[in-house]
Amino acid sequence: MPRIAVEQSLSHIAEMLRSNGYDVVDLGNRQQTVDAVVITGLDENIMGVENKTFAGAPVISAEGLTAEEVFHEVHERCSPTSHHS
Repeated sequence: MPRIAVEQSLSHIAEMLRSNGYDVVDLGNRQQTVDAVVITGLDENIMGVENKTFAGAPVISAEGLTAEEVFHEVHERCSPTSHHS
């Protein structure tokens, strides 16, 4: 199950992700490895999302997006592809 770190102010998005089978953790918990990070977009530098803890995990800005659009972004980036080469 993909683990997604979500900024605290985005509780509606965290709830949507949880109800769709994602393991959601608070963005402030830097001890956990995550598959993606969802932020508001306002605090990119203040939150320190450039921190190496998130290296390799896509950072998705929820700014200007609906919860459904954010979910789609997370799903696209974290779901294993069904295409086999």
